Amino acid sequence: MKLTLAEPRLLKESVNIISELVNEVTLKVDTSKIELVAMDPANVAMVDFKLLSTAFAEYDVKEELSLGVSLDNLKAILRRAKPTDSISLSLDEDKNRLTIELVGENKRTFNLALLNIDESHQKVPNLNFAAKVETCTTRFDEAIEDMDVVAESVAFVAMAGMFTVRSASNFSDAKVDIASSDDTQISVEKDKVSSKYSIEYLKKMIKGSKLAENVVVSFGQDYPLKVEYILLDKLKLGFILAPRVSND
Repeated sequence: MKLTLAEPRLLKESVNIISELVNEVTLKVDTSKIELVAMDPANVAMVDFKLLSTAFAEYDVKEELSLGVSLDNLKAILRRAKPTDSISLSLDEDKNRLTIELVGENKRTFNLALLNIDESHQKVPNLNFAAKVETCTTRFDEAIEDMDVVAESVAFVAMAGMFTVRSASNFSDAKVDIASSDDTQISVEKDKVSSKYSIEYLKKMIKGSKLAENVVVSFGQDYPLKVEYILLDKLKLGFILAPRVSND
């Protein structure tokens, strides 16, 4: 296995974001992609990440591999990568280590010990969403951060032509209305769809805006939420979040 990535931020930022939710993970490497599917320890959120072979300057994988890694340790290494560096990944099978080379003005080599992770295979559930909103990440980020001022949960409400993000506590409430426009598409199967989610988790997920300019938000009535950041022919970072059922 030999992989060379000319844009270090694609891996660096992805690992930073994913490590907010999970740490010890299994990276599946095949001939077309690096893939990670993992559930957070509280079983509230799932991460679905794909870094495509077309994002790499060099991608040489002969057989499928499963690499158990600590994202905290990997993040510490990737933090040393400069924006102009390339990142090369290879496998030292004899020592069961992932070799990471940061190549720029000089070459720095790190060997990361691989983990033996008890692999209960995670599978992304097949969900049918009644509402889908695609908008710019800045608009969505600001809406979540606005609601964080008020309460610990946020309600998403979708109607024809309007996506509303609202929050309420005992003493305060707030809402942001995002209307359909050139950069916001809203599709709804019913007159009105609403569901409530944890702001704590959403604040971690919206860091995906560092990777893509648009976000796709899909949900249903009191139903799980899917948040996706997609860079065409490069990567997909997706999250699934369970709905909040508490009465806050």
